[in-house]
Amino acid sequence: MANVTQLGYLGLGVSDIDAWETFATQTLGLQVSERDNDGTLFLRMDEYRYRFALHPDGADDAQYVGWEVADEHALSEVAKQLRKAGTKVKVGKAAEKEARRVVDLIQFKDPSGNPTEVFYGPMQSFDTPFVSPRGVSGFVTGTMGLGHIVIAVDDLDESIHFYRDVLGMRISDFIQIERPPGNKYRMAFFHCNPRHHSLAFIAGKPKQRLNHFMLQAQSINDVGATYDLCQEQGIPIMRSLGRHTNDHMMSFYMQTPSGFQVEFGWGGREVDDATWQVQQHTSGSMWGHKPVPAPESVGAGD
Repeated sequence: MANVTQLGYLGLGVSDIDAWETFATQTLGLQVSERDNDGTLFLRMDEYRYRFALHPDGADDAQYVGWEVADEHALSEVAKQLRKAGTKVKVGKAAEKEARRVVDLIQFKDPSGNPTEVFYGPMQSFDTPFVSPRGVSGFVTGTMGLGHIVIAVDDLDESIHFYRDVLGMRISDFIQIERPPGNKYRMAFFHCNPRHHSLAFIAGKPKQRLNHFMLQAQSINDVGATYDLCQEQGIPIMRSLGRHTNDHMMSFYMQTPSGFQVEFGWGGREVDDATWQVQQHTSGSMWGHKPVPAPESVGAGD
């Protein structure tokens, strides 16, 4: 069975491309790679030509998720696995390959209708090394991909079957939380390389499918500096600094110009498939990650 190997890129539809460029470069520390004639903004965080493509279409949600495989043989096998499972697969055209900066790709929708792509041969830019415009020391990427995403799915069990049995990802663990009392929900976490999870699900049909994406900094100092910077820049912090129970990531959550969130973290543990055993948790965090109330309006009550 062919497996996807990493979260390669993420396509986001946004309303305010200028606000996003400022946020991405001056808060997250990503670097502008290039712009397309249609206004698409490409952002990089490592040797890949880009990891994020921002499309000014007003969607304010994930437009597509790109999963990488090793080569043309793996891509062909994944396509066969998808068709065997009853998924309609579209082979990428020349213009689509060029737009994604890849050698080849296929496109399809997951069981919840989320546009998904599998590709191989991403364009690299080793000749022009990544330089963070705000001095972030670097991000943990390489064979572990850009980070992780958490998305809403219609049916948790159906999605587990699809990503595990069709795309070849492995379950890391589950979190079952009751919040508020009487409202139970379950999350499933998947890995496809040593990163604890590249993908997580939560069942539901919110307005935005994308709950958040995560960037892992190479230094804890980058997390602390970014936390301070958000407060200085007036970027809403949605959850305070904390440490997760399952991946042990020390992180905080901030709001993007599109309303969904970014988790900015450090220190996540890694999975060794030779010894890993699936676990279950009843809390998302060992400590911290508390909701941060919106600041009161200046002068309110005066």
